[in-house]
Amino acid sequence: MPKSSPLRVPSYRRHKPTGQAVVTINGRDLYLGKWNTAASRAEYDRLIAEFLANGRRLQSDADGTVVEVLNAYRKFAEHYYRKGGRVTSEYGGIKDALKLVRELYGRTTANEFGPLALKAVRQRMIGNGWSRGYVNKSIGRVRRCFKWAVENELVRPDMHHGLMAVSGLRKGRSEAREPDPVQPVDDATVQATLPHLTPVAADMVRLQRITGCRPQDVCNLRPCDVDMSADVWLYRPGTHKTEHHERERIIPIGPKGQDILRPYLLREKETHCFRPVDSEKKRRAEQHSNRQTPLSCGNRPGTNRKRCERRSNSAAPVG
Repeated sequence: MPKSSPLRVPSYRRHKPTGQAVVTINGRDLYLGKWNTAASRAEYDRLIAEFLANGRRLQSDADGTVVEVLNAYRKFAEHYYRKGGRVTSEYGGIKDALKLVRELYGRTTANEFGPLALKAVRQRMIGNGWSRGYVNKSIGRVRRCFKWAVENELVRPDMHHGLMAVSGLRKGRSEAREPDPVQPVDDATVQATLPHLTPVAADMVRLQRITGCRPQDVCNLRPCDVDMSADVWLYRPGTHKTEHHERERIIPIGPKGQDILRPYLLREKETHCFRPVDSEKKRRAEQHSNRQTPLSCGNRPGTNRKRCERRSNSAAPVG
């Protein structure tokens, strides 16, 4: 018998022994009333709408456990926190926070998880050596999980309000570790490092220092993203850190930055300006120019490469 598609909508059926309409959702038979009546059809439409809105799941019972809520939210977060088709770092932070909740209260009824339980989770985070800022962020992620659970009727409606009563940790008023402040690299260190970088990487560092943009902005820079119609160029990244807040990011580039960037704009408009392949090509060319071994001896350019994995696996053993 062929397997049913996971995206198939459960069908409206007749239960012959009782004459009722029935629908099977997640392995459970739900009776809808007398078969082929307007009331049973309406009940079927209601259940299917809730089933699809809840991520193709039935609403949890009142005695559902915390671990069931955490698993449901984790699946939601894995698909929600994505950018460019890849899971963001926020999902990793969510997993770290929910792991401690699961260890302490996984078997507890979800509706019993209140402010005192959240404070116990916070104390475990402090005991694990997490910094104060990371503890506050993680507690916010736990609150967000149960807010989502309220939205999807997995827990009682007032639950998120109760968890919001737990205040964040204040500096100097908790046992949480205070991290060392992150300071910018001093100019002397940057200047001493630049001669040891490849020309492309050095230009990326120089441009970032002049414009104050993020490393992601430098790596994603393309000619088509730069407006050169005025004396001060305007760089509008195609993607950036805060784009999910619907904010436009504009980075002005003055004369010094223009002098650095100008040679990299002489390429296809949608090609990235700074490419590792260009830097590697220059490095190999420099190595070849400094070669001491004659070309008739040793490795010739292009021969010192790994064999094709598919070809080496398909080769039959001899003997």
